[in-house]
Formats: sequence, C-alpha cells, structure tokens
Amino acid sequence: MFYFKRNQTLLGGAFTTVELVFHAVVRNVRSQHSNAIFAILINILQIIVMASVFYLIMTLMGAGGVSRIRGEFILYVLSGVFLFLTHVKSVASVSGVGAGNNPMMLHSPMNMMVMLLATAFGAFYIQLMSLLVILFLYSVLVTPLEIQDPGSAFAMLVLAWFTGCAVGLIFMALRPWLPTTVQMLSNIYRRLNMIFSGKMFIANALGGFMLTLFAWNPLFHIIDQCRGYVFRNYFPRNTSWEYALWVGIALLMIGLLGVFFTRKHVSQSWSARR
Repeated sequence: MFYFKRNQTLLGGAFTTVELVFHAVVRNVRSQHSNAIFAILINILQIIVMASVFYLIMTLMGAGGVSRIRGEFILYVLSGVFLFLTHVKSVASVSGVGAGNNPMMLHSPMNMMVMLLATAFGAFYIQLMSLLVILFLYSVLVTPLEIQDPGSAFAMLVLAWFTGCAVGLIFMALRPWLPTTVQMLSNIYRRLNMIFSGKMFIANALGGFMLTLFAWNPLFHIIDQCRGYVFRNYFPRNTSWEYALWVGIALLMIGLLGVFFTRKHVSQSWSARR
C-alpha cells in the first residue's frame, strides 16, 4: 500500500501525500467495519436512535424552542444531533490516534500528519455520508425539507468537525503522559456536551445567567448559528461562529505543539509498564 520515491518534485510529493491520506482514510473507515457501507449504516442507525430520543423528549416537553422558530420540527432536532455527533466523534477519533507509538508509523513514508488527516477526514466522511442519506430518505419518503442557506449550514457542520478535531488533538498530545486521566477527561467532555451543546433549545430563549453557562462552549455557538442558516425565521443574536473558529484555531495550534513535543519524548516502553 505504501511506497517511497526518491528525488520527488514538490508537486509529486503533494500527490504522494494525498494518495497516502486517501489510503489511510479508507483503512480508517474499514477499521470500524470490514465493509465501509456497513460502517456508514451503523452510524446512520446511531443518528436515527439519538434523533428519535430527542424528538420524543422535546415532544413531551412541548418543543418550545421550535415553536419560536416556526419551522420543521425534524430539522430542529437534526440540526442539533448532526453537529453534536460530528463534534464528539471527531474528538474521540483524533484523540485515539496515538502520539508516536502507533504501529502504522513503522511504515515509510507514513508520518504523524498523514495519520491525523486520515483520521479526521475518515470521521468527517462517515458523518457526511450519513447526513446526506438521512436527509435524502426523509425528503423522499416523508416530506421535502427546505433549508434556507444550505451552504452556510454545511459550513457550520465543517466548523463543528474542525473544533472537534482541535479538541481531540489536545487529548491526543496528553494521552501518552496521562492515559487514564485523558480517557476520563475525554468522556467527561463528551458527556458535558450532551447538555451544554444547546441542541435541545435555542440561545435567544436563554436569560443572561443561563447564557453564561453555555457561552464558553464553541459547539453551542455553532449549533445556534446553524439553526439561523437552516430556518428562515430565526436570527441568532447571542452567539457567534467567529468565536468558535478562533477557539478551534487556538486549540489546533496548542495541540500541534503538544503533539510534536510528545513525539520527541514518547517511547514504546511507556505502555509496557502499565
């Protein structure tokens, strides 16, 4: 699968890197199941189950948020569930790569950046395919769905994936030093996002005190901004996608510094004593 060419030009090296990333993405997707289609179907089933649970909970609660938006109820649920799952699964995927003792690193010319890109794009590919399949089937079998600004809504999905990868990079850099603690912190972060992502309510309906409890979370801003692009009658006033972008960039830079520092000190023998 991997080979090495000497005396490559800059363009040739770029194509080689893209090819490596492609093969690594395929390997990453198939690692979840021997058949890539089944990996996507399993992810679709998870999304449907979670969306059904939140649909039932919000129906019993009265769905006050969507009544203020005056839009399709299922879009209100999916706009939160899709972005939430994309974010937390990106965190889990990237944080589990390993900072220097991954067996795939023994194959030249594999390197850490190829592994990171492959893991990140593999997670995004599965989520994107699941999103397209669910929206297509619902539009065909139930009722056509209308999204006000599909391009900007998709940009929010990409931003949720990007910030999830940035957070996962922080955990990835810390994992060789504190594996048990990092695993616990990663689980806590994902559980906190079950509530503080704001997927069950809208930011415009929150008071000042409640808003401060959620405003720290970039995913909260992304989901609220996404609903502003999905629904015609909703205009988010208390969130900003620029905040999520800058937080993601800052975490990405810190995570890359941590990964490169850890790679200089990590040893295969660290895990032997545990």
